[in-house]
Formats: sequence, C-alpha cells, structure tokens
Amino acid sequence: MPNFCHQALTGEPITVFGDGKQSRCFGYVGDVVEAFGKLIRTDSAIGQVFNLGSNEEITMSGLAERVRQIAGSRSPITHVPYEKAYEAGFEDMRRRIPSLEKIGRFIDYRPKTLLDEIIERVVGFERSNQLQPVAYGVASAS
Repeated sequence: MPNFCHQALTGEPITVFGDGKQSRCFGYVGDVVEAFGKLIRTDSAIGQVFNLGSNEEITMSGLAERVRQIAGSRSPITHVPYEKAYEAGFEDMRRRIPSLEKIGRFIDYRPKTLLDEIIERVVGFERSNQLQPVAYGVASAS
C-alpha cells in the first residue's frame, strides 16, 4: 500500500504485480498494537497462536483504484506479470484473509479502522514526507 500511495502522489504508474485479482486484507497497525497489548495481559492467551489484521477483503487492482481515488491521482494503473517481476517458480496466494474468530473469543478483537481510513492515513503520511527535504550523508573516498 505505501508503494501504491507514493506512486499515486508522484504521478508514477501504480504498479500491480500479477493480474490484480489476488485479494488481501489490510489491518491498521494501531489496531494490531492494541490487540497485542490485550493479549499480553490475557493469561489464557499464553502459548497460543493468533491471526491479527482485518477482514475487509480487497483485490490488489481494487486497492490500486481506491488509492488513486483517495489520493486524487491520475496515475495509470499498470499490471506487471509475475514472470517479469520475480524469479522463475514464484507462486502467490490468491487470497490472504486472516481468521479472526479465535482472537475474537480471547479478547473480543474486531478491527476498528476501515480500509479507506488506512489509505487516507498512508496518503497523508506520504504527502507530508514529500514536503520534507531529504538530507543525505556524503562520504568521500580519498
């Protein structure tokens, strides 16, 4: 998502790898950190494995469109075949969706931050970073 936001704000093509039909769920880090805090205070969670994240599913092409819309961008969306982006034999999961039932039972976890708000926050972060001068260290070899 940060790459999509950066590309949208700089007018570069928004690059989607593969056909864009693969789906993902994007969770807000603040929601995840809050859940971790609750888990470490829950004795029955010790030794357990949990999925964390969001259950708001979107395709990668759909995400590129939403980012472009929220950023107010006219960047084109381009698809790069996996064969051109990765080494031979690369395989991608079509769907990555966390099962939140278990963590819901343990700490009543439900994601609070919707995808559009996450995108708005990332776009805002990228915008603020574009306005900041970047200082680079200079080293010389003698």
